[in-house]
Amino acid sequence: MASYTSPLSLIFNVRRCQPELVPPCKPTPHEVKLLSDIDDQDGLRFQIPLIFIYRHKPSMAEKDPVQVIREGLSKTLVFYYPFAGRLREGPGRKLMVDCTGEGVLFIEADADVTLDQFGDALQPPFPCFQELLYDVPGSEQVTNCPLLLIQVTRLKCGGFVVAIRMNHTMSDGAGLKQFLNALAELCQGASQPSVQPVWQRELLMARDPPHITFNHREYEQVLDTTKGIGTPIIVDQSFFFGPAEITALRRLIPFHLRKCTTVDVIAACFWHCRTKALQIDPNDDVRMMVLVNARARFNPPLPVGYYGNGFSYPAAVTTAGKLCRNSIGYAVELIKKAKGEVTEEYMHFVADFMVVNGRCLFTTVRTCILSDLTRARFEEVNFGWGEALYGGVAKGGAGDFPGATYMVPHKNEKGEEGIVLPIRLPPEAMKRFAKELDDMIENQNQLARSKIGPSFTNSAL
Repeated sequence: MASYTSPLSLIFNVRRCQPELVPPCKPTPHEVKLLSDIDDQDGLRFQIPLIFIYRHKPSMAEKDPVQVIREGLSKTLVFYYPFAGRLREGPGRKLMVDCTGEGVLFIEADADVTLDQFGDALQPPFPCFQELLYDVPGSEQVTNCPLLLIQVTRLKCGGFVVAIRMNHTMSDGAGLKQFLNALAELCQGASQPSVQPVWQRELLMARDPPHITFNHREYEQVLDTTKGIGTPIIVDQSFFFGPAEITALRRLIPFHLRKCTTVDVIAACFWHCRTKALQIDPNDDVRMMVLVNARARFNPPLPVGYYGNGFSYPAAVTTAGKLCRNSIGYAVELIKKAKGEVTEEYMHFVADFMVVNGRCLFTTVRTCILSDLTRARFEEVNFGWGEALYGGVAKGGAGDFPGATYMVPHKNEKGEEGIVLPIRLPPEAMKRFAKELDDMIENQNQLARSKIGPSFTNSAL
């Protein structure tokens, strides 16, 4: 099983200009726009960092990526002008965008490093990421701060890095990709985005009066028995799942579940191995939440161009003992059942639940969360220098919650297409996770080889 830890040996210097505000290049409406009751839940009140890495392109030698992206950004904000505003919090913790037109934070930078020096490091966790996305003091709050921070860093080889920090209450992965596609189109000379942005957050507002009938186990209040023993040190490591690894894991799944998705397989594997690695009490409940994009589950679907948060994270729940005693097929069945519950009605119930329960945080105790970014195809964002060598999240985790991870499309050093899973765990638990995963895959490979061997012998006879 291929795994990757950020190399500590790669150290480089970045010279940054003073952060500046980039406003829309034309006047935009000054108004207040409410976020939806899905957008402003506690679990989305954090900043999510992403990174895009581009190689030098000789035909673009006369173009400066900093200038191109800065100018494209000011044009894009004319269409996506809420991003140039600031969030305010009203009664009942309701979030709204004050469309002030102040702009988003932008940083111009140069690094004394080449792409080749990164070697195989073009996947999370990225070395010296804090240099590639400077955390501007005072800008990290959810309210009364810029909603986007973008740093464009030129490299010595002519390549460049675009690092982005987005306030998650504004958009989900699909919404951010739509914004970035628009930015890329305007950077390449388009006069307007091919997909026009749609606000319409009222589509995911709570009903009046709220009506809750679902048992939302993703928001249950659970006692954390580990509190008071100190905050553990957390390390980052990524794991690559290529065709061979996926095939091996699928052999663990019963025949009646064989049509499950790769997301289901990896989610089940992550949940199983992480629970064992953390050595959770067998009688304690554990949760796996797989993000479900609900846009197409509405009738009619949410409009094309909608760039708000349009997903839910239903919880599959069992005890640690049952999860660890069974194969990952058991986990797959629970995950599929939970995902299947997400409907238009379910989303309305979540919005209602948020209003009634103070926009509460999802359950974080003994919880795993998985977000599939393979369909977002962030690497396709093209500012004129071609597709990104890497495009996606910079690390695992979500805000201060280390139990979240992402499925990121990636090619390994052999050119195999697969999925990278960035994990955050305490050091000893990370070792146990890696061993559990290696053993799971290798045992299946050995079993497959033992079954293949005799068949060849018999055919020879």
